[in-house]
Amino acid sequence: MQSPGLLAILFGLIDTILALVIVVLIVFVVISWLYAFDIVSRRNGFVSSIYEFCRRVTDPILRPLRRIIPPIAGVDLSVLVLLLVIQLLRQLLPWLHGVLTGTGPVL
Repeated sequence: MQSPGLLAILFGLIDTILALVIVVLIVFVVISWLYAFDIVSRRNGFVSSIYEFCRRVTDPILRPLRRIIPPIAGVDLSVLVLLLVIQLLRQLLPWLHGVLTGTGPVL
């Protein structure tokens, strides 16, 4: 069995990190909806700590998008755009790996 190259490991790590960012974004959105519809109290320490962690992880990524994409009817679409961009990057990673290693098609 051939061991995976360093490039394959790196691309696998990037894909895993992007997948984790997707999970954090989804948790962030769900908790913000729970707060908005007053299903969960902001005084709940456990939920507040998870929300604060998600906010601190996602805000640096979302801030530039929020400057470009204004809220529409009070709905922040920057999260949706970021999810789509991350998913596109995850779809392009195997192709890029094939191009860089010479094992896949260029186009």
